[in-house]
Amino acid sequence: MPVSIKYFSDVLCIWAYASQIRLEEIARNFGADVQIDYRFCSVFGNSADKISRGWADKGAYAGFNRHLREVGKTFSHIDVHPEIWLTTRPASSDSAHLFIKAVQIVELKSEGGGNSGAGGPLSAQLIWQLRRAFFQECRDISQRRVQHAIAEQIGIPIAPVEVEINNGAAFASLAADNLQRDQLKIEGSPTFVLNQGRQKLYGNLGYRVIEANIRELLREPCISEMSWC
Repeated sequence: MPVSIKYFSDVLCIWAYASQIRLEEIARNFGADVQIDYRFCSVFGNSADKISRGWADKGAYAGFNRHLREVGKTFSHIDVHPEIWLTTRPASSDSAHLFIKAVQIVELKSEGGGNSGAGGPLSAQLIWQLRRAFFQECRDISQRRVQHAIAEQIGIPIAPVEVEINNGAAFASLAADNLQRDQLKIEGSPTFVLNQGRQKLYGNLGYRVIEANIRELLREPCISEMSWC
C-alpha cells in the first residue's frame, strides 16, 4: 500500500510556495509509493485583516512586502515579485481554494480519476501555477477570471468546474478540509500529515526530515516488532 500524505497549505503562503520543490522530490524519489492528498488551511482567508493587523507595527503591507522579498532571497528555486502585496492584494485565498476543490471533484468523477501528465494531476499543476502567478507574476489569483485563464492554459475545461462550484459540491469539499484541519489540529501552512494523523510535519522543514518519515512508513516491520512511528 502506498503511503498517504495529507498536505495542508494556503495558496498565498510563501512557505508553501517554497515547499513545492519538496513535493517534486517526493514524487521523483517515491513515485507511486506515495500519494499526496492536497488539502487547504485558510491562513489568508481575510488577507486585509491578517496583514493590516498582524503587520500593523511592522509597516503593514510595505513591511510584509519586505519580509516576503527577504524570504525569497533565501531560496534559489523561487522568484518573488518586487511589488507583491503592494500593487496586487488578493482579498482571500479561499476563492482559489474553492476553484481548486472544484477541479479535484471533476478529476474524481472523470474516468481513471482525472487527467495526469508528467507534472501529476491537473489539480496539483493548477495549485503550483496559481502560486507562481501570484508570487512571481503578481497576479490577483483571487479573481475568477485569473483562475480561468490559468486553468485553461494547462488544459482544464472550465464548464464542469463551474458546475461543481454552482451546485455547492466545491463548498462542501472545502468545508471538509476545514473540518479535518480542526480535527487534526493543523497549526499552519504547509503541514504534511502522515500515518493517519500520528505524524505532523509543519513549517519550513528540510526534505530529509520528510523523507525519513516516509521511508519509515514504507519499511515493512517484523511481525514481532512494535511500531515506533
